[in-house]
Order: sequence, then structure tokens, then C-alpha cells
Amino acid sequence: MTMPALQADAAARPPRIGLLDTARGIALIAMASYHFTWDMEFMGYLAPGTAETGWLKIYARAIATTFLFIVGVSLVLSSTPAIRWPSFWKRFGMIAAAAAAISIATRIAMPDGWIYFGILHCIAVLTLIGIVFIRLPLAVTLIVTLALLTAWIIDNFGTPDLLRSSFFDPRYLAWIGLAAMPERSNDYVPLFPWATPFFAGLSFALIAIRTRLPHRLATLGTGSWWPARLGRHSLAFYLIHQPVLIAIAYGISLLVPPPMPDPAETYLRQCNSTCVMQQGEALCHSFCQCTLGKLQAQSLLIPLQANVINVQKDERVQTLVTECSAEAE
Repeated sequence: MTMPALQADAAARPPRIGLLDTARGIALIAMASYHFTWDMEFMGYLAPGTAETGWLKIYARAIATTFLFIVGVSLVLSSTPAIRWPSFWKRFGMIAAAAAAISIATRIAMPDGWIYFGILHCIAVLTLIGIVFIRLPLAVTLIVTLALLTAWIIDNFGTPDLLRSSFFDPRYLAWIGLAAMPERSNDYVPLFPWATPFFAGLSFALIAIRTRLPHRLATLGTGSWWPARLGRHSLAFYLIHQPVLIAIAYGISLLVPPPMPDPAETYLRQCNSTCVMQQGEALCHSFCQCTLGKLQAQSLLIPLQANVINVQKDERVQTLVTECSAEAE
């Protein structure tokens, strides 16, 4: 590319938007606060299931939605007026490598809930999908965004069974997001429904580019704020913050040991937090109470919590689950 062409390309690029960096930085801080709650639950200071139920569940989903919306916006801005392939592949490679490292580390440290498709995995795949849509007509992206939003509404407020199947339950398919009961993971962010905020960000940015909105937002002058500076290093922060927070939580546990949890309460919270992901709260309450009673009657609760029993292979557990499922329905 000649010097005049390079200058023209640079002039056509959208300016860096401090407001976007600030929003990303605030989302990172919110994410860290949520993860510290999860860490304190993991160390035993909070009841099991606390971080996955109630307002904290909503808080976590709002944070993930914000991140993925910003990823969609940023992908458009960084690819205007043309896709800079060396930068794109470098960024993608860093995200993919980080996602792989998290999978390997959690597989070793937490084999029962290792992260096989978390938020970085989702961002990596959506980045590849998004770069294709940037080259397509805007109408195509808008149609896909509306289709995803419609599917999300059906899944949450309509008939979720319409979109889900046990065929997608294994890990090698669960990442798509259509699993009826996906295998457990400490960070599960499948393509559906999480492609929805990403495509919303993609659509918003593609429209904004046509209205020169990025240039007007760049004049707000928020780029010097410390959240904006933090937002410019989101991947590094993501990789570093959790080991630091876990170390802090562990240090606290050495100074002030957490109280011993009640086995029955622990089971009910874990059971309910897992169940309500796919079923109604009333049904889950009945099912979990039923299985708790049967586990206690057969002296299986403590061995189950100590991972002495293989839930998938133990016939006693499978029988009581079947019985309680029938009773709850």
C-alpha cells in the first residue's frame, strides 16, 4: 500500500472512543466483584449456590451481556474502513490461546467443573463469525440479530423445549447452546443465547458508522479516566484478576476459617441452582427436597458430597432421581 493510501486509510478509521474503553473498564471491575463473590462461596464463606441464584445471577448475566455487546462494537470499529488482517489474527490468537490455557488449567484444578466453553471461548468463536458478517450487507446482520432475539424470547418466556434437545448435552456439542442439560462447568457461555448481545453490538456499530456517531462520541474526552485505561488491557486483566482474587480468599481462610456448612443446606442450594437453569423453581424445589430425603434415608448424602459416589453410574442415585422426577412432575 502506498503512502497516500495509508494516510487515507488512517483518516477513514474511526477514532478511539474513550467512552467505550470506560464502559469496558467498568464491566471488568463488575466482573471482578462477581468473581470474588464466587471465590468466597468456593472457600465456604457463602452458602453454596449463592453466586448462581437471585440477584447475583442477574448481575453475572448483565456483565456478560455488556462484554459481548462491546466485543461486537469493537470488532466493527477495528475493521473499518477495511479489515486489518495481521492485527485481527494476532488478537484472535491471543484470545484463543488464553481460552485454551483456562481450559487446561481448570481441567487440572477442577476436573468436575472445568471450563470447556467459557466467555473467552465464546468471544473467540464469535469473532470468527462476526468478521464474516462485517463483509455481508447490513440487512443480513440485522435479520440474524432479530432472529437471535426472537429465539432468546422464546427460550426464556415461551417454550424452551422447542429449541433444546438432549442430543446437544455432550461437551463437544454443548458449546452451541441448544443442550437440554449441559455438563457442569464453572463458566459456561455457549453461542446461544450469548451471540445475541454480540450481534446487537455488531448491528449497532454498523449503523453508527454510517451516521458518524463514533466521531461524535470520541469528543466526550473520557479516555483519560482510569476505568478507560483499564479497559484498554481487558485480556490481561481477565487472565490476572482471578488468580489474585483466589489467593486473597485463600489468605483470608487461613486467618479466619469459614464455618462448617450444613450438608442438607449445601445440597439443596447446589441442587436448586443447577435445576433452575432448565426447569421452573417450583418443580426444582419439589425435586430437590425429594432427592434430599431419599439420599438421607439411604445414608448416601455425605458420600455423594465427598465424591465417593459416581452419580452417573450409581444405580441407587439414578433410581431415586427417576422417582423424584416423576413425583415432581
